[in-house]
Amino acid sequence: MIRHVFEFGLEMLVERKYYVENKEQVKVKQVSELKAFIGTLALSERSLKYCTDGCLRRYLEARNWDLHKSKKMLLDSLNWRSSFKPEEIRWSDVAHEGETGKVFRANLHDRVGRTVLIMKPGMHKNTTAPEDGTKYFVYLMENAVLNLPEGQEKMTWLLDFDGFSLRTNIPIKTSRDIIYILQNHYPERLGVVIFYNPPRIFEAFFKAVRYFIDPKTAQKLNFVYPNDKDSVELMNSLFDVENLPSEYGGKATLKYDHEEFSRLMLEDDVKTAQFWGLDEKSHHTNNGQSGGEVAS
Repeated sequence: MIRHVFEFGLEMLVERKYYVENKEQVKVKQVSELKAFIGTLALSERSLKYCTDGCLRRYLEARNWDLHKSKKMLLDSLNWRSSFKPEEIRWSDVAHEGETGKVFRANLHDRVGRTVLIMKPGMHKNTTAPEDGTKYFVYLMENAVLNLPEGQEKMTWLLDFDGFSLRTNIPIKTSRDIIYILQNHYPERLGVVIFYNPPRIFEAFFKAVRYFIDPKTAQKLNFVYPNDKDSVELMNSLFDVENLPSEYGGKATLKYDHEEFSRLMLEDDVKTAQFWGLDEKSHHTNNGQSGGEVAS
């Protein structure tokens, strides 16, 4: 009897191993097919540089490995990148949006090495044009991707609701545009989202935008409250408390210095130009405006 149980368990393990290996082979084949499809298109050098194997896997993953849907999604993104030109946005184009520290790349990573973007919805009152807020978001997404450690493709968002009110919150249109861009043009870039201590009034706003959030993204959303045991455990599982700012239950200090953050962004602008092979001397964004926090 014991022998039969052992043999049955062994067979199940072998079958599972075969299933996993076969499934991965199918995925590798689909990446190759998507790459072959890309090869039939007359793409620019930038578009070809964008379409790495990792990039193609993210688009396939975002569409549950449906090749047809992944092709459409990728083409839509390539068209969007061709017109919006996110790689050409520079800090001087969006610096005015960052003056309040409403969104910035923090000087820390989570436990698995993901870049952390800290967002403060209560500090969005300096945005007068929705398109400016969207452009600033895209700039920071490109910057966050640029600063991902080798082997890491996702990032963490931490939304701090200190000072939040419907008057200072992100406009609905900007929120809708940001959600659309994130889900459709930065697939599988979001690892986890933390809503830190959101007030009840946020529920009304969230109800207005949740219909634009796809199920896969919704699974990554976490509501965290400082006096809740489960929330504290979640934060400790995601971050090293020695590096996490005290505002979020850690021991580090959070300071936003716009001049220092501007310096870091200007340095990254040079790296961005080098990565994409752009000539900064003749650089001019397609829809740019002239303009200029650091967590430690």
